[in-house]
Amino acid sequence: MDEARTGEPPVSWVAPTGGRRRLERPRGRLADEVYDALLGQLMSLRIEPGSRVTMDALARELRVSQTPIRDALNRMEADGLVVRVPHAGYRIPPQITRDRFEDMVEIRLLLEPSAARHAAERATTGQVEEMRRLLEEMGQLVEGGRHLAYGAFGLRDAALHDLVADSAGNQVVREALARLHTHVHLFRLLYDAEVTFLAMGEHEEVVDAIASRDPDAAAYAMRRHILLSRDRFRRLFEESEQDLDAPPLDADGRPQRS
Repeated sequence: MDEARTGEPPVSWVAPTGGRRRLERPRGRLADEVYDALLGQLMSLRIEPGSRVTMDALARELRVSQTPIRDALNRMEADGLVVRVPHAGYRIPPQITRDRFEDMVEIRLLLEPSAARHAAERATTGQVEEMRRLLEEMGQLVEGGRHLAYGAFGLRDAALHDLVADSAGNQVVREALARLHTHVHLFRLLYDAEVTFLAMGEHEEVVDAIASRDPDAAAYAMRRHILLSRDRFRRLFEESEQDLDAPPLDADGRPQRS
């Protein structure tokens, strides 16, 4: 478990009794370390999308009992990071397809700018302070630049967007966005510190507009963030498609002739 002791605070976002989502840290240092290790492997793609994971194999690899493994996998299932397979353990969800990605962007553009607009009108002082706190934590994680920091950034990113939706006061919109697990899917596409750095500035613009009680600016900043994020991740799909269309190479690295 030495790889898990990175010093970053493990984090999940859950819906406790009363409906409001919040960041939650698990009980026990060992549970922290197991969750940290699995999160780091998942977000850095050391655990491949679509692969099957079992508690026995993880317990052997991490040299711990099945209890903290079970706790970590239950948390990851709630976050959309793994899928429970009846009588077969857990499976890592496959990467999203290009079509699925474009559909998610369309839904976000319909819902999130409006949510940001209403958040600027309705967010409490406490909710704005919580947004600031999440921004501060994400800034600290960006500076870390580790695999675990990238995964933890993704979950805090999701928590921030959820808090904006919660502040808007429309629980149907909030629940619809939460079910997409948008940020989990996106952050599993790419391990790249540039993504977190660019997203930070865009997040700050959204939160600043909400804190300033400027609905138009909040809606514009959220829409801009979603569109810029779309463009960043679209490039991944385009590069992948180009790789598939490229002719096979010979032993010298030159395109083979048909």
